[in-house]
Amino acid sequence: MQLTERLKYIPRPKMKVCVLGDQQHCDEARANNVECMSADDLKKLNKNKKLVKKLAKKHDAFLASDSLIKQIPRLLGPGLNRAGKFPTMLTHGESMMGKIDEVKVTIKFQMKKVLCLAVAVGHVNMPADELVSNINMAINFLVSLLKKNWQNVRALYVKTTMGPSQRIY
Repeated sequence: MQLTERLKYIPRPKMKVCVLGDQQHCDEARANNVECMSADDLKKLNKNKKLVKKLAKKHDAFLASDSLIKQIPRLLGPGLNRAGKFPTMLTHGESMMGKIDEVKVTIKFQMKKVLCLAVAVGHVNMPADELVSNINMAINFLVSLLKKNWQNVRALYVKTTMGPSQRIY
């Protein structure tokens, strides 16, 4: 089960986004210093699993032009989908930087067989009130998905990268 939620503030400002686009989107991406690949660049990967895996590891998220998104499984194979990084659609009508910011504020809850979840909700340089707001939004969204709401939650922890975890519930 994979669910997404939009937070108020960007939890990962250094998130790497790649645009897989037509000529117009690639030009716009280069103007904004965003990495991009055209259909010809994708054809050069030639469904090579190692190269597709390398591409998926290099970036945290992908945006694709509406004209190109249908061709991605044919050009790259199932590699991006398996990595959980299938591109989000980008149309010509919407702002590219706005869409990139939207991808950056969206977090994914990926429920597997393990009952433990980990999600990035903030970074070290974030003000405390923004961090609290993001944590509240993420927790409330997660609890609303559970059948018995708070009765299904045993414990909640907040953890920094190198520091100890702090129990908050």
